[in-house]
Amino acid sequence: MEYSTLFNPIRLGPFTLKSRIVLPPLTRSRSTQPGNIPNDLMATYYGQRSGAGFMVTEGSQIEPRGQGYAWTPGIHTAAQVDGWRKVTERVHAEGGVIFSQLWHVGRVSHTTLQPDGGAPVAPSAIQAQGVSVFIETAPGVGALAEPSMPRALRHEEIGELVALYAQAAENAIAAGFDGVELHAANGYLINQFISAHSNQREDEYGGSLENRLRFLREVTQAVADKVGKERVGVRFAPLFQGTDEARVYLGLVEDDPHGTYVEAVKVLEDIGIAYLSLAEADWDNAPELPETFRVAVREAFSGLIIYAGKYTAARGERVIEKGWGDLIAFGRPFIANPDLPQRIANGWPLNPADPASMYGGTSVGYTDYPRFGT
Repeated sequence: MEYSTLFNPIRLGPFTLKSRIVLPPLTRSRSTQPGNIPNDLMATYYGQRSGAGFMVTEGSQIEPRGQGYAWTPGIHTAAQVDGWRKVTERVHAEGGVIFSQLWHVGRVSHTTLQPDGGAPVAPSAIQAQGVSVFIETAPGVGALAEPSMPRALRHEEIGELVALYAQAAENAIAAGFDGVELHAANGYLINQFISAHSNQREDEYGGSLENRLRFLREVTQAVADKVGKERVGVRFAPLFQGTDEARVYLGLVEDDPHGTYVEAVKVLEDIGIAYLSLAEADWDNAPELPETFRVAVREAFSGLIIYAGKYTAARGERVIEKGWGDLIAFGRPFIANPDLPQRIANGWPLNPADPASMYGGTSVGYTDYPRFGT
């Protein structure tokens, strides 16, 4: 078998994973409209990829204000929970383990996506720059747009958001998910609280790093209290290159990413969650995370660590063998290769992904990628 290290079983909370190969969260924008409801097509898509050792869904907004892109699924209505149940039942029938990624985009949204056309919410009234949102311009038709100016959350609204995350986690378990992942990366709401670039609050949620990490701590603790810490993961995107390209692809770049994210990891260690997912830069020739950072994270966190970001099987195996991480996520390769674990194990060639069908549309470029030999 090729890359046998990737196929060693491992324990994640109460689950024994059959391999270290992860399907990471990948926005595909195929939910049923109106209502952003998961559907049979999505169940087929995830079922096809249940050969992964571990799966995390595309981000699902925890409330209507949490949406930043047209046609993304939610997990805050009864219809959405029922729709996700189709996905979990299909994956479990195939022997898979699947978590729901809980998502709130914060300021990375547009008034046309907000209830009653209101302003997006954020830690501070600072408009997101260098990123785009995706809005519907006609039924089934959309276009990129600049994010709208957000309004700063009132103090009492922050506690309400913490409760919304906890409720979404409870909804995920009701939908049959094995656990949840908090999306704290890519410049979205939790990341906006962490970053001094987007958080200029003067209350206990802003200012010092300890204060800026408070929302992360409160949300993670509330979710762990609701579903069990052994069923919770958190995703970060600790970028170390302050370029416009980095901001466009993954969000906010801190002045001291090492110090910021090592302290954030310590918050998660204190709560005792099951895993940490680190999304690296994934464009061509992107720099790798510094080894000093990988070592510091490993020393600070006793749970499992997932790495994602244009990984090959060889690069992923090296990270595991170095002891820096435990699982490796493969994004674009899993989009185009529903049988990716088998292809890795046997050294079979990979299908290329079709960029034109990544977001929105039909089964084309979604569930019609062939398995090897078909």
